[in-house]
Amino acid sequence: MAPPLVSDELWAIIEPLLPVIPPRPKGGRPRLSDRSALTGILFVLLTGIPWEMLPHEMECGSGVTCWRRLRDWQIAGVWDNLHRALLTRLHQAGQLDWSRACMDSASIAGKKGGETTGPNPTDRGRPGTKRHIVTDRQGIPLTVLLSGANVHDSRMLEPLLDALPPIQGKNGRPRRRPGKLHADKGYDYRRCRMACSRRGIRHRIARKGIESSSHLGKHRWVVERTFVWISRFRRLTVRYERRADIHLAFITIACSLICFRALKTWF
Repeated sequence: MAPPLVSDELWAIIEPLLPVIPPRPKGGRPRLSDRSALTGILFVLLTGIPWEMLPHEMECGSGVTCWRRLRDWQIAGVWDNLHRALLTRLHQAGQLDWSRACMDSASIAGKKGGETTGPNPTDRGRPGTKRHIVTDRQGIPLTVLLSGANVHDSRMLEPLLDALPPIQGKNGRPRRRPGKLHADKGYDYRRCRMACSRRGIRHRIARKGIESSSHLGKHRWVVERTFVWISRFRRLTVRYERRADIHLAFITIACSLICFRALKTWF
C-alpha cells in the first residue's frame, strides 16, 4: 500500500501555518478538510493531471475546490511560510550550508501564455517562462522567482539575492546571505559582481571567452541537479497555468517537498 501523500510529519508542519476558518453558524455544505484538499493539490503536482480529473476515490473533493484552496493559501502566504519553516529546521539542524550558493535559470514552455511569459529565444519564439533559483552548497532550494523566457538571467540576479529569506539558526541573527555565489556566464557583467559586493557576498562568475563551457563546474552542478528534482513533479514540466501566482505556488510547494525529503533523509 502506498504511503499517504500528506504524512503525519508533513501535516504537523503545515497545519499551524494554515489560516483559521471562521465558523459558519447558518450551516451549509460541510467544508472539505484542509488535509484532504492538500492531498488533492499534491496529487495534481506530482502526476500532472488536469484538475477536473482528480479521482473521486481519493476523497479530495472536486478539482475546483482544491484549486481554490491552492489559490487562497498562496494569497495568505502559506507556501512561502512552509518553505521558510523547513529551511529553518534544516538550518537549526546544521544541514543548510551557507558557505556557497549557486544561481541559475531554466526555461519551460508556457503554451497558454499569461503573466511572466515571453517569447523563448531557444524555442523559436514560442511562449515560455523562466525559473530563477538559488540553492545552498548542497542543492537545497533557498528561493525561486519567475520571469518571461526572454528576460536575461543577469537582470534577475539582484531580485533573487533580495528574495533570499532570513533563516533563523540556533543562535544569533537570522542568516540570509551566502558566503560566496557561483554563477555561469549568463551573469558575467560588472553590475552583477557589484551587486554581490554591495551585499557582502563573494562571487565566482564564469567569464565569457576565458573559461570553457564544456562542464558545469565543480560547484555549480548542484543547481542543475535541483532543476532535475523539480522536473520530477510532472505538473512543472510544462507551465499549464495562465496565472503566475498559481504556477509559483506549485514551484514553492515542490521546493518545500525537496527540503522536507532532505530533512527526513538526514534524520
